[in-house]
Amino acid sequence: MLLALNKPYGMLSQFTPDRAGQVTLAACAFPPGVYSLGRLDLDSEGLLLLSDEAGLNTRLLDPEQGHARTYHAQLEGEVDDAALERLQKGGLSIQGHFTRPCRARRIEPGHPDRDPPIRYRAAIPTSWVELCLTEGKNRQVRRMTAAVGFPTLRLIRVAIGGLALASLDLPPGSWRELIGDERALVLPEANPVLRHGERTPRRRRSGPSSHRRKRRD
Repeated sequence: MLLALNKPYGMLSQFTPDRAGQVTLAACAFPPGVYSLGRLDLDSEGLLLLSDEAGLNTRLLDPEQGHARTYHAQLEGEVDDAALERLQKGGLSIQGHFTRPCRARRIEPGHPDRDPPIRYRAAIPTSWVELCLTEGKNRQVRRMTAAVGFPTLRLIRVAIGGLALASLDLPPGSWRELIGDERALVLPEANPVLRHGERTPRRRRSGPSSHRRKRRD
């Protein structure tokens, strides 16, 4: 079973709270035995997958699998070409990790306003970018955009593999099971990821497998 949730702002990507009063995945009344495939931070929104199947974490989250996750980020300031180039090239130092190359481009605003709204500053405009990553370190997108001088104000995961959240017609907080072609769009063997026109190369691991650690985006 593979489930898709449109995670709203303010919901933890886990079933037990860290402190009293927090909204968790338990509020969604999922079938017993499912677990989240990766995470979205409390203040992030969008597509989150859950499953009761063994092994999907490795197939979807291990960077060596080259499986894409696509995000729309609203940034503080008008993002420039130099910042986009730095994001795309990779090599940004984030908590001792150097980021891999990714895809980055400007996009037009197209999402409904968030509730609660983001923090606006009257004298500073905002801009939207689309980022497609094949890795997911803790708060990686937010740390990447901050590293190039444009803090993230709002973050929405809009696709995993070839599955787009917009195609699922899921209001925030709702979920459903993926079937047929939808499931095939998610799984890596049905969707080899192209990066700069070539399939993502596999590299030898030099240490313990990193996918055993929980990831957040």
